[in-house]
Amino acid sequence: MMPILVRNSLAALLFAVSITGAASLAVAEEAPRIRYQEIPEGAYSVVAQVRAKPGKEDALRAATLPLIAKVRSDPRNPVYFLAEDRTKPGHFIFYEVFASKADFDAHNAMPSVQEWFAKLPELAEGGVEVMHMAILATPEK
Repeated sequence: MMPILVRNSLAALLFAVSITGAASLAVAEEAPRIRYQEIPEGAYSVVAQVRAKPGKEDALRAATLPLIAKVRSDPRNPVYFLAEDRTKPGHFIFYEVFASKADFDAHNAMPSVQEWFAKLPELAEGGVEVMHMAILATPEK
């Protein structure tokens, strides 16, 4: 037979895990989805990278992470990923899709994006390297 304290602690732990799991599920259901059906043939895509200056990895990450929610909430941007190289902390890759170059330009003019660009001379080596791409095929709608 388990002592009362152990049983109560176990019950509390199981309750906490069940609440956390339910909360995670609710967040997952509300998370923005990739809107493939909104991506037109020839959409304007960007693959960009930025590398932190030595010792500035955490600062660049902290400056960059808030962009994710802001950009994903922009209706002009159906796809936005930010990834960090597992073997080189502070090396970030952005993958973004916009319907047009005008939408991409509007994205870059957003105050939050402009504020991020203003921090780069202090935090990043060489600024942002950008490849401008075209989407060749879209999924069937």
